[in-house]
Amino acid sequence: MKGITAVIAATLAIGLTTYTYAQDTPAPATSGVDPYANNAQAGTTPFPLAAPAGKDSGALKKAPVGAVNTGPIDPSTWKYGPRDVVQGEPRIWNPVRLKMIQGGKVTGGTLFTSTDPTVYCAMADAGYDFIWTEMQHAARDWDALARMWRTCPHAKAVPGVRVAYTDEREIQHAADAGAMVIVVPTVDTVAEAIEARNWAYFPPLGKRSQGGGQAFDPAVWGGVPGGYRATYNDNLVLILMIETIEGAKNAAEIAKVPGVTAIFAASGDLGNFSGYAMGSPDYERLINVVHDAALGAGKRLCGPLAWRDRPDFTCFQGGSELLAIAKGAAADLGPLANTQPKMTVGPYAAKP
Repeated sequence: MKGITAVIAATLAIGLTTYTYAQDTPAPATSGVDPYANNAQAGTTPFPLAAPAGKDSGALKKAPVGAVNTGPIDPSTWKYGPRDVVQGEPRIWNPVRLKMIQGGKVTGGTLFTSTDPTVYCAMADAGYDFIWTEMQHAARDWDALARMWRTCPHAKAVPGVRVAYTDEREIQHAADAGAMVIVVPTVDTVAEAIEARNWAYFPPLGKRSQGGGQAFDPAVWGGVPGGYRATYNDNLVLILMIETIEGAKNAAEIAKVPGVTAIFAASGDLGNFSGYAMGSPDYERLINVVHDAALGAGKRLCGPLAWRDRPDFTCFQGGSELLAIAKGAAADLGPLANTQPKMTVGPYAAKP
């Protein structure tokens, strides 16, 4: 019990939000993949609280007997109900989330171009904590991504994705396909951070709609302890990337947004947007600004794998599947790598 208490305390430090709910009743079991599967036959469902036929019920200003929320409907004062609440301690089943809670270093291998499930599954079992499936710069579509993830949903590495931008369609496609690590690039303002958070999380923390998708399938996350819908918010890892001068200026406030698990100091684009190379004082100042923002908010700090030994960085983006193949082959071949003979004729001959 002592260990569980420590995990809960650490969870609070990286963005898990505690809420006061209207009642204290168990949550129902998670439904299936199809959100319309529970439609009943006509004439079998009673509607005891339905508005009288042909009459205005006055429900906008007056609550029915027994309602928790009385008075006019107001989103700012609404007491969230117990429908999707897990009683007791948070149930952490995402190993990336748990590793971050424990303070460990998390690595994500980048799947950059491949759409082959076999390649994805090989990457996912290669030793990374999550797979950074690239959807910002890659040409693949969401169908290809979903197919790869459902081929080996419980491989060693958790399915993760970098979406293209802070957009409802992008982020909910990722979540519905089963992403448990969501990376959002080029976050410049607190408003953008809140938008990313809203589409990534279910209510009451966010505005993710319960539209179904393979994430709800028992073969993916539908069978997790406590149910997927009720425990998802406690298990998601949301990483926001700071890539511009504006983002660096606002990084401290961006990092404080509830639900943000980590912020990422974008090594390449902070150079791209600033005009300074890594190691120069102006560039390093920007990286340190992101560092300070993460520490000040009690969030995790991410960067490229090359910074695995840089102080306070505990979350990293690794190389692509192309780089992994090249490095793996070189390590496997050892001194036999790149020992092809020099040709004097044919297509392999040295060009004049």
